[in-house]
Amino acid sequence: MTSETSRYTDFENLRERAVALRREGLSRRQIRDRLRVDNNDILNRLLEGEPPPEWTKRPNAKDDLRARARELRLQGMTYDRIQLELGCSKSSISLWVRDLPKPEPRYTPEEQRALMHAGLKKLRHTQDEERKAVRQTAQLEIGELSERELFLIGVGLYWAEGQKSKSYARRERVIFVNSDPDMIRTFRAWLQLLGVDAKRIGYRVMIHESADVQGAERYWAELIGIDTTTLRRTTLKKHNAKTVRKNVGEEYRGCLVIDVAGSAELYCRIEGWWAGINAARGRVSGMV
Repeated sequence: MTSETSRYTDFENLRERAVALRREGLSRRQIRDRLRVDNNDILNRLLEGEPPPEWTKRPNAKDDLRARARELRLQGMTYDRIQLELGCSKSSISLWVRDLPKPEPRYTPEEQRALMHAGLKKLRHTQDEERKAVRQTAQLEIGELSERELFLIGVGLYWAEGQKSKSYARRERVIFVNSDPDMIRTFRAWLQLLGVDAKRIGYRVMIHESADVQGAERYWAELIGIDTTTLRRTTLKKHNAKTVRKNVGEEYRGCLVIDVAGSAELYCRIEGWWAGINAARGRVSGMV
């Protein structure tokens, strides 16, 4: 008998003993110690095809989840619904149920679109209610305004939205332009607080020529409590071939221009008030 045949015979004998021990319920470590086989590769070859005994298997924490996922899949649930139900990843669900038949769609494409639109409508309603609650809470946080607070608000309002003089074009005249009716009301209240004579205040509408000009004039005149005949001539924004209007619709009413005559001194005072606010802000916050 050659040495190669002897080695083959020895391996087969050793394998028979290893298989017999495995079927008796011994673990890999027990078989290794019993046969004195320290090489894992050889031990793997000796036990090839022989399943480990049940007592050596470690319990898998996901076994229950796997079984439940398969059960839900057989009930026709999608991966998304199974994920919501079990709280595990889609990748795990896919591995656990990929051999199961894909469930039939529960809804037609038309029904799916209707459900999607209904869900979006419900979501938007919820979001609108949340925004409404935030706005109401914020409004209550303001409380009553003092005259000084209104004064400071008016200064900031003008410096943000009013006409300002430039070094290259001196325009020391108080002119305020805005499309927000509440901004207009607040600015008029500020002028009244300053004691500006109503006779010095002129109003005109500024609007696109393709909009409802007369409707806008009626709207702004009613807002400030005057007759449309007392409005100054409306300024129309002319169009050309490249003009594209984005502010369209019934709610578009252009802007109202508030022009205070003889207001050079008032304008200079506004500049000084704004400079004073900035200086005071720096002292309070420590920021330059």
